[in-house]
Amino acid sequence: MGLFTFVKNELNKYSELKYKKFSSSLIPGTCNILGVRIPNLRKIAKIITQDDWQKFLNDYKEDFMEETMLKGLVITYLKEDFDTMLELVSDFSGKINNWAVCDTFCMGLKFVNKNKAIVFDFLQPYLKSKKEYKIRFGVVALLAHFIDDDYIDKVLEILFNLKSDDYYAQMGIAWAISVCYVKYPLKTLPYIENNTLDDFTHNKAISKIIESYRVSKEDKNKLRFLKRCK
Repeated sequence: MGLFTFVKNELNKYSELKYKKFSSSLIPGTCNILGVRIPNLRKIAKIITQDDWQKFLNDYKEDFMEETMLKGLVITYLKEDFDTMLELVSDFSGKINNWAVCDTFCMGLKFVNKNKAIVFDFLQPYLKSKKEYKIRFGVVALLAHFIDDDYIDKVLEILFNLKSDDYYAQMGIAWAISVCYVKYPLKTLPYIENNTLDDFTHNKAISKIIESYRVSKEDKNKLRFLKRCK
């Protein structure tokens, strides 16, 4: 059995109608969903990395969202040299067209830790983009790998100066700000108190912080007063 046939068979084997309907409700506008859960996609991706993964990435036709997601997952499991990984990430980033593919891919990019300074610079054009999913990719990559002692100040400056009218970019920014607050509340609070973010992103960031079980009830009450009236 060839690799492509194997992948098709595995995807069909793991597809679930109920999960397809559930996923479709979470990813509006994405109709080509099989209904394969991410743990099963991860199983398939790991097998592909032991086969001709280059051919899979280059030649396998993506008819369904999960097939695109699968290519992203394959990249996250590879252990190639740093330059090759960065090139693969760059190529795949152009395929991202919904939040699920974006976030699953970004969270798995463990190779980033090999040279964070280079990856941080690599992300800057995405963060300056006007395109919804380029911004989302840059923001979620920051969220996943750069909210730490070395980068928190730079990340805060970037997040609170981003401007976008696109929903999934705004949601990504709000999510990242909430993670910054949970990890570094004293550094993040002054930005929340005084920023030029649009009202939606500002309020959504506060809502996400309030949803966190790692934030005290007292802090949540204070943050509620920082929401902007519509």
